[in-house]
Amino acid sequence: MTQEEVNTLKETVISVLKTIYDPEIPVDIWTLHLIYGVEVDEEGNVKIVMTVTAPNCPVAETLPAEVRNRVQAIMGVKNVDVELTFDPVWSIDMLSDEAKAELGLDGDFGSFTAADFLY
Repeated sequence: MTQEEVNTLKETVISVLKTIYDPEIPVDIWTLHLIYGVEVDEEGNVKIVMTVTAPNCPVAETLPAEVRNRVQAIMGVKNVDVELTFDPVWSIDMLSDEAKAELGLDGDFGSFTAADFLY
């Protein structure tokens, strides 16, 4: 696979990740910054490092499997390795201003923080 083909495949992987949603939050996992890294090699092997919103998140087992299955279905992908990590621990501060606005977490919460409204 040429470097251009590797780059195109990586863009396709990211496009697919943008269609996968955390079932409890109406924002895709890419925009939520649950994906910490995507690597694609010349053989078509994909490595994804990801997290979930909290260690006790109900989808901690199912979401990585969904990511693996959806990415594996992409033409040109040979193998998919999904690594779930909690380093660094995900926080609301990782969200873009746009994502915070989409979730309604961009207002003045007084003594509360936006994170108080997620779990």
